[in-house]
Amino acid sequence: MDSETERPGSRVRPLDAVERRVLGVLIEKGKTTPEAYPLSLNAIITGCNQKNNRDPLMTVDEDQVGQAIETLRAAGVVAEIYGSGRVPRYRHYGYEWFGGIEKEDLSILAELLLRGEQSEGDLRGRASRMDPIPDLQILRTRLDGLAERGLIIWLSPPGRGRVLTHGLLPEEKLEKVRAKLGVAGQSFPAGASEPVPAATGGVNDDEADDDIDAGTVTVPRPAASVAAPPSAPSIALAALVEKIATLEGEVAALRSRLDALESALGN
Repeated sequence: MDSETERPGSRVRPLDAVERRVLGVLIEKGKTTPEAYPLSLNAIITGCNQKNNRDPLMTVDEDQVGQAIETLRAAGVVAEIYGSGRVPRYRHYGYEWFGGIEKEDLSILAELLLRGEQSEGDLRGRASRMDPIPDLQILRTRLDGLAERGLIIWLSPPGRGRVLTHGLLPEEKLEKVRAKLGVAGQSFPAGASEPVPAATGGVNDDEADDDIDAGTVTVPRPAASVAAPPSAPSIALAALVEKIATLEGEVAALRSRLDALESALGN
């Protein structure tokens, strides 16, 4: 039987870049490769440095990951456990630490921790590889609940292509993200609105050195209070985009399982 060395109990706090990556990896692997979870230190390092579903790419070593694990343990969100072997393994207490959230909520937060700020559409496809999120309306319901808890932060006004990030960034880092997006000093409500077009740059919240190198997101205001009904081609295009996002999520899940298998064989 596993013996756990500590229990959760600390409050949510901002996390640095390596802490965010480690926690994201633990949540992701616990959902996508439960047979290999809890994770060894080597498996966590491999997950932090893997090339798919990570933005930015990182190269972290044992000392960096070990330090992040210790600070996450002190915060009450990670625990060291022992099973039948002598190698310590690590698990997360994300559900408890974040205040009793649902499984889809934890998948959403994990994707934001692993890839940084992104649009709703991209987030839905990526989070669905861990827990299915059938459509954007369901995603938005979950995001509204997370926003009320301060666990996600909107970085652009309501509308199509809206950009968001998680609420675990240090304040100075969050201000850098807002400045790069051209919304410095602004905050946005969680409620829905008429769809508006938006262009998003390839921005990241998880730069290891906390620098951001990306384009500015411009979100125009809706021109009228009532949106025109979509044409048949636009409906077909939207369905195709949804299909592609779903396929991307399935491919990412397969890659994640392959990474875990390679890590297990390497141990």
